[in-house]
Amino acid sequence: MSMASVSSASFCYSKSRAGGVRPNIAAATPRSLVVVRAEAQAINPEIRKTEEKVVDSVMVAELSKPLTAYCRCWRSGTFPLCDGSHVKHNKATGDNVGPLLLKKQKE
Repeated sequence: MSMASVSSASFCYSKSRAGGVRPNIAAATPRSLVVVRAEAQAINPEIRKTEEKVVDSVMVAELSKPLTAYCRCWRSGTFPLCDGSHVKHNKATGDNVGPLLLKKQKE
């Protein structure tokens, strides 16, 4: 599980002797903390649930590699490319999501 936290700070401004406005950095204090978690729940609630894993292939005329897999589970560490994270996700949730495969057409 990955977590990210964000905190914001407020700044107090005071007039300088030269007449300009400058921030008082020492007065900065954290205001809030936000935690983001990826919950383990199914992504595919109803599409082709009779299949073990839903994988779709699309033939593409102009593609630099013969095969490119795109993530559809939103768990990939190399998003938008698939890194196989759907396998762990499917085992944890009982889901059947798989990648979208782009295949280069044979000339």
